Amino acid sequence: MAFPSAPSALWSVSLLTVLFAAVVHSNIVYDDDPLQPVTSDETVSVGGTVTLTCRVAESDNSSLQWSNTAQQTLYFGEKRALRDNRIQLHRSTSTELSITIAEVQLSDEGEYTCSIFTMPVRTARATVTVLGVPGKPQILGFENAVPEGDKVTLTCTSTGSKPPAKLRWYRGDQELDASGRPDVVLSVPDEPTYNVSSELTLKVSRSDDNALITCAVDHPSLAPGDKRSEQALRVLYSPNVHILPESDLPREGEKFHLQCLGEGNPEPTSYMWEKKDGELPPLAKVDGAFLHFEVLNKSDNGVYLCTADNGIGNSQGEYTLLVQDPTAMSTSSGVDHAVIGGVVAVIVFILLCLLIVLGRYLIRHKGTYLTHEAKGSDDAPDADTAIINAEGGHSGAEDKKEYFI
Repeated sequence: MAFPSAPSALWSVSLLTVLFAAVVHSNIVYDDDPLQPVTSDETVSVGGTVTLTCRVAESDNSSLQWSNTAQQTLYFGEKRALRDNRIQLHRSTSTELSITIAEVQLSDEGEYTCSIFTMPVRTARATVTVLGVPGKPQILGFENAVPEGDKVTLTCTSTGSKPPAKLRWYRGDQELDASGRPDVVLSVPDEPTYNVSSELTLKVSRSDDNALITCAVDHPSLAPGDKRSEQALRVLYSPNVHILPESDLPREGEKFHLQCLGEGNPEPTSYMWEKKDGELPPLAKVDGAFLHFEVLNKSDNGVYLCTADNGIGNSQGEYTLLVQDPTAMSTSSGVDHAVIGGVVAVIVFILLCLLIVLGRYLIRHKGTYLTHEAKGSDDAPDADTAIINAEGGHSGAEDKKEYFI
């Protein structure tokens, strides 16, 4: 049956509410009923917008109606029944009624009912699930740098999630195992949301210095990586020492220095130089991380040690100094040039010999050709006889060639 239109809005809304309350428990679903409303469950995050759609396959001119979780009529056809500006009409036809709810709140969660007032009244329900968006995580438990080998316990907390969020730990791009400890989930009093916390314990090494530890929130209301926090670790460790020479070829009579490099956290504050199995040379001067030699000589040869200390610990590096004889090096250089010059001279000589041999071969080959060409014409008394003899000579040569073949 059909109900009165807009002019009787007050009568229709109150009457429909009473009728619906009376028949809501007699909801019957017919498998192939073209007048049976069809809806779908929806999930939305707090602050988002959800669309509720109710459809029927056929129309008998009966109006569709949406009601909220408290059974208050929201829309009857295209007529607004509840004054809530968040709720708007999306589409109204004879076979569809769609509404939108903007700025969704946690209190909007529940079952919404679509009804068509036929005889009997047909209804369908749509469950709206509202996700509580978790807050940005906070990492606590790290304030000051810790010595290498110590343990660090970090605590990550995120509030306001529904359902409870899951917290994940990363070092760079690598996910870490929180030592098998489950997340601690606490419900918020008088709120359907949860506060979640997770602990991570690490034994740090020098490779962890300045490493970024990340706590990321995993929740259906968020895209991966949407909410995360980072904590940079600072690790104190003893220096790693090596000695850098001014030159790879220290020469006798020249100035020279060694530099002690200590890579630690913090940087080394003191350096100590010594010579293995002896004392430092009289002309060697210590200047912090540097050991200067004003004039090198062969007596400076030996193993030099540098110990660097940064208050956390100390370590030692060594360098073997071998002073080169500049005269021997010059002689060696002269010998190298002599060898190169000798090789070049041999190559030039071989090329000249090849040119001479090739020239003589070409000259002899040309002479032989001319001699055979004129054979038999030298002894001829006149020109005609010479031509005849030359032709005969060619025949003989060809005959001879054919004979040998």
